[in-house]
Amino acid sequence: MIINLLIIALLGMAFLIIISLVNKKVPKKLNHKYFVKEWRYLQAMCANKDTWPLAIINADKLLDTALKKRSFKGKSMGERLVSAQRKITNNEAVWIAHKLRNRLVHEHDVNLKEKDVMDALVGIRQALKDLGAL
Repeated sequence: MIINLLIIALLGMAFLIIISLVNKKVPKKLNHKYFVKEWRYLQAMCANKDTWPLAIINADKLLDTALKKRSFKGKSMGERLVSAQRKITNNEAVWIAHKLRNRLVHEHDVNLKEKDVMDALVGIRQALKDLGAL
């Protein structure tokens, strides 16, 4: 009788462990409406040259939010991008956009060209699509 209870308890614990491992592997769904709303807000920023830097910075943050919510590992966004590289179809464009964001945050006299802004946002938009956010 005690052996049967012990076996049932062990099987129950094994079942719970398997469930928790499977739960970690299943990618979390993203709030599509939230990401679409934020992306539209970013697009509106592109109408004014003065808000281009903010659009790129916020797009980068939005991508990082998606990476975190999809549970990609890493202490920094760069590490999370490396973890997600198999899911993102155009890694190079995303890295260029992220580096541009870093320049905007750390340097004072970055001269943005419209093509650079559009390329950065197109790369980030594609990554958000790849992750299921857009």
